[in-house]
Amino acid sequence: MEISVKPNESVRAMLVDSGYSNTAIDYYLNQPDMGSLADADHVSELTGQCGDTMKIFLKMNNDIIENAKIQVLGCPGAISAAMVCMEMIKGQSIEYARTITDRDIFRKLIEIPDQKQHCIRLAVKTMNKALDEITQAQPAAV
Repeated sequence: MEISVKPNESVRAMLVDSGYSNTAIDYYLNQPDMGSLADADHVSELTGQCGDTMKIFLKMNNDIIENAKIQVLGCPGAISAAMVCMEMIKGQSIEYARTITDRDIFRKLIEIPDQKQHCIRLAVKTMNKALDEITQAQPAAV
């Protein structure tokens, strides 16, 4: 008798065994904010020390992040952290987005392996790099 296992079930089992929470795994499997925005007002990219690369696309409405998408070339930790980061900044002001920390993202993910903590830092650094570039490009208030 052959037992059929769906691909997502086997991936989920491997990730659970590796130390990922079901919440982190859901972000990795569903990838709700993976992709690009054709009408993005700003695009920024960052490669981490591990080689994972994130490219963020932001649609702005004054100082509000109207929409955010991200492309990630990386591991499940990088993808799940990037998805949480995008979810947290959508509809928020630049000022609020700057307050998001590694700890905030970790709390939403609940658990990822210790050796993947740098993935969270990369997501936050990529976001902050884009926010810095947006702020520097804005004309000074008169």
